[in-house]
Amino acid sequence: MLAARQLQESQALADLYADRIQLALSAGAIIGTWVWDLPHDQFTVDEAFARSFGLDPALGRVGLSLEQVIATVHPEDRQGLVAAINEVVARGGAYAHQYRVRRSDGNYYWIEANGRVDRAPDGTPLRFPGVLINVEDRRAVEAERDRAIVALRTLNDTLEQRVAERTGELMRAEEALRQSQKMEAVGQLTGGVAHDFNNMLTIIRSSVDFLRRPELPEARKARYLDAVSETVDRAAKLTGQLLAFARRQALKPEVFDVGAKLRGIADMLDTVTGARIRVVTQVPDEPSFIRADLSQFETALVNIAVNARDAMEGEGTLTLRLTSGSAMPPIRGHAGSQNAFAALSLTDTGAGIAPDQLGRIFEPFFTTKEVGKGTGLGLSQVFGFAKQSGGDVDVRSRPREGTTFTLYLPEITVEGQPERPAEDASSLAPVGAGQRVLVVEDNLEVGRFCTQILQDLGYETDWAVNAEEALTKLGEDGAGFEVVFSDVVMPGMGGIALARDLQRRLPDLPVVLASGYSHVLAQDGAHGFELLHKPYSAEQLSTVLRHVTARRLRRGRA
Repeated sequence: MLAARQLQESQALADLYADRIQLALSAGAIIGTWVWDLPHDQFTVDEAFARSFGLDPALGRVGLSLEQVIATVHPEDRQGLVAAINEVVARGGAYAHQYRVRRSDGNYYWIEANGRVDRAPDGTPLRFPGVLINVEDRRAVEAERDRAIVALRTLNDTLEQRVAERTGELMRAEEALRQSQKMEAVGQLTGGVAHDFNNMLTIIRSSVDFLRRPELPEARKARYLDAVSETVDRAAKLTGQLLAFARRQALKPEVFDVGAKLRGIADMLDTVTGARIRVVTQVPDEPSFIRADLSQFETALVNIAVNARDAMEGEGTLTLRLTSGSAMPPIRGHAGSQNAFAALSLTDTGAGIAPDQLGRIFEPFFTTKEVGKGTGLGLSQVFGFAKQSGGDVDVRSRPREGTTFTLYLPEITVEGQPERPAEDASSLAPVGAGQRVLVVEDNLEVGRFCTQILQDLGYETDWAVNAEEALTKLGEDGAGFEVVFSDVVMPGMGGIALARDLQRRLPDLPVVLASGYSHVLAQDGAHGFELLHKPYSAEQLSTVLRHVTARRLRRGRA
């Protein structure tokens, strides 16, 4: 019975091998079969096996030794093959191992040996049949896959670095583009400023040349003096517009009802726009308070109105509309805000703005008007004022359908505004009463000229070329000075820092600041000190000094 069962098992195993061999042959993968008689160390191989390895088929049928078979294995794979054979012979059962062998053409190919070690009932290894399968193509695919995996891992490892490098390249390219655009804008700005200032300097120089003539009649002398004064005012207005566009204008913010101011400005706009333009005002009854520079606010509205007048060629309708509590929408790619804004719109019935020009109208010196009809700084002032005041300006226009400019300014809550007490004119200190003024100015020409003006006005003056020297002259008690008149931008300690130091040390000593440009003042309009804008006149300087000395006298009487 045992022999019959073993015969059946052997037959079943033979059938299984036959099926596997047939499948492999059908696939074209088998290159030979073998049966190894383990006790006698004899390999019998089929004709295909013998041809593949350049062996004599007759010898293959008689039997080969393991040493003869291993002789065809690649030297680098022999040790691994011997180890795999010893392992399966020791344990019995299935066997599979891949290695390279030299075939009849002299080249090495990858094969896979599949077989099984049959054992006697007592465990003695008897037979080791098997097949050789060509896996060269499969190994090539696997090798390619492995190379792709390594490449992918390398790519993943370096991806972050490559992205960073690419991002850096893009940022550098973007910065180069911005710099190019900036230089183009600076060139345009410089050309416009040089043109306008050269015109003004021509007037001033010519007028001064004539004023030096001793035989010049008084009437003509007065005319040239007026020309110089008016030209200086125009130059100051031009620099103010440039600073407003650059958001560097030293503003004097105050709280006011924008609706009330709008009604008052509307009356003035009737004169600016002319009789053939109808000005319509739509203002709600409820007050809407904002905190802004009133002069710059009025200038912005006038600039928009003048553009509207020119767009309507002197005839049409200009509508001023105020909406309170409005959210500010996104404008020109900048984020909007859900906070409360006073939205002040000016709508004209003019020719409109061409789409290709709409994105440039706020650029300095860009204008669609004819030569001599505009400087191109009006709307840039509007833009700078709006941004510096915490808002923005939007424009909507279509050719032949008119244009709407909307100025967004942040609203504030006001419970009540105290009235500013009027100054008693009789309490004002007279000019020329000998009050002592310390001038702090690092520019030698301006310092000499300023002290001369003050002396001509009747003040006693001393001059420090920087803040540190001024502190030394003032000492611990003020050294008898009644006013400090200081420039803002100076080497070392600036004017604001000096004023704040004196406010702490000598709180009763008033400080007046003067500046033509200061980013510090532009960022901190609430510095709390009197500010005189350059260029200033002798009358303006006298008025400010009278104001601060009178205030000091009132505090002393109290």
